[in-house]
Formats: sequence, structure tokens, C-alpha cells
Amino acid sequence: MNHRKEELNEAKVAIMSLLSKCKKALPNLKENSSQQTLLERRINALQIALNLIEKAQLESANN
Repeated sequence: MNHRKEELNEAKVAIMSLLSKCKKALPNLKENSSQQTLLERRINALQIALNLIEKAQLESANN
């Protein structure tokens, strides 16, 4: 997929913000609760998305 640099930057900022908020909320959840599991999975998904965006930005910079 081809995305403009601006779109990738905007997506990266949004995902970093969500990731930060999720990480801050995690300690407030009850241990081994469904909410904790869901938030941990969301954090993992956001980290994957962030890695993919950064990879796309590197590839774009090299082309």
C-alpha cells in the first residue's frame, strides 16, 4: 500500500497517543480480569501497528 508521508505521520501520532493511554490505564485494572486481558491485547496490536508504520516510513525514505 502506498500512503503519503503525512498520513503515516498522523497515524503514528494517533497510535502513540492511544498506546500511552492504554499503558497508563493497565495498572488500574484488576489482575487476571477480562478487562486486563483485553487491554494487553490492544497494547500488543497497537505496538504491531506502530512497528508496521515505522517500517513503511523507512521503506518510503529509502525509495
